[in-house]
Amino acid sequence: MSETNLSQYDFKLPHERIAQEPVAHRVDARLMVVDRSAETISHHHVRDLPQFLKPEDCLVLNNTKVLPARLIGRRTRTGGNWEGLFLAADEHGFWKILSKTRGKPTPGEQVALQTPEGKIGISLELLARQDDNTWLVKPLESGERGVWSVECEEKQLQTPDSTLAILDRVGWVPIPPYIRNGRMIPSDIEQYQTVYASKPGAVAAPTAGLHFSPELLTQIRNLGIDLVPVTLHVGAGTFKPIATETLEQHVMHYEWCEITDKALARIQRRRRQGGRVIAVGTTSVRVLEAASNDRGELQPFTGETNLFIKPGHAFRTVDAMMTNFHLPLSTLLILVRTFGGDELIRRAYDEAIAEEYRFYSYGDAMLIL
Repeated sequence: MSETNLSQYDFKLPHERIAQEPVAHRVDARLMVVDRSAETISHHHVRDLPQFLKPEDCLVLNNTKVLPARLIGRRTRTGGNWEGLFLAADEHGFWKILSKTRGKPTPGEQVALQTPEGKIGISLELLARQDDNTWLVKPLESGERGVWSVECEEKQLQTPDSTLAILDRVGWVPIPPYIRNGRMIPSDIEQYQTVYASKPGAVAAPTAGLHFSPELLTQIRNLGIDLVPVTLHVGAGTFKPIATETLEQHVMHYEWCEITDKALARIQRRRRQGGRVIAVGTTSVRVLEAASNDRGELQPFTGETNLFIKPGHAFRTVDAMMTNFHLPLSTLLILVRTFGGDELIRRAYDEAIAEEYRFYSYGDAMLIL
């Protein structure tokens, strides 16, 4: 198979089309409906979604919860500004983070973390730089030389209780850099989280789910449609543009995901009834496709996946999907064009720009049927 030049996944987007904040009411975001069989594009709002659903369908929702994973502080040795991003914690309470600062931090150095309220009470000790340019660190109570004294019991998704407590205390919402240069405002705490988020572990939101309100979910459920939860913890690499020259050279990042026996049974029941499996977001698509075997059979799955959905992928479980409008040269855009049909989704993006749709995390949505 010939290598795929990535330039075909690039496009120019006027800066003003990048949404800097969500609409006042989640369901008032615009919804482009792309019908693959008819090759048509129509324009609606998210509140109109129920009219495109059937009672026997199921909506698959990613219930991951965004952690306050962004860290801001000062290096105690130099006084220089420092920023970091929490990625993971082990069972001993040590953290894996990304680190950004001027100069070259050294092992043993400490960073005093600043809370969104401007307080400082926790520090990080830098232990070792890893081969992938992340850092292994340990959190310290201010003025102490030992690990912060909270019992470290392993929690759901390998996030210790102590880690969640510390992040809740000092962490900032990890807003993407294309929104206000990554600067959090108080409303992001609620807005950059789905209303059904329940399992902490993501460092970025599953953005298609941001459009749902409790009232819309109730309306959909009252139609008889099943709302099935799965989990995929969105990682730092999700929105990162591909930097290789060809698609085949790109190494996909790993993300933790889960589909339970109960969720599997609910999806299978709807499929037997002739219903569609409608994935809300590219993350839900990846969970479902990663858990499907070569015969198209969906199986329970818990673990990491680095599934890269690109041209040539045969979709086994997903019948329709709802998604936002994604960055050029991103694996998310490649997934959507692979699912929706390359030429049709290209035309949809051109029309979205012409019709002044709002793009990226706080932007509008697309339903591909």
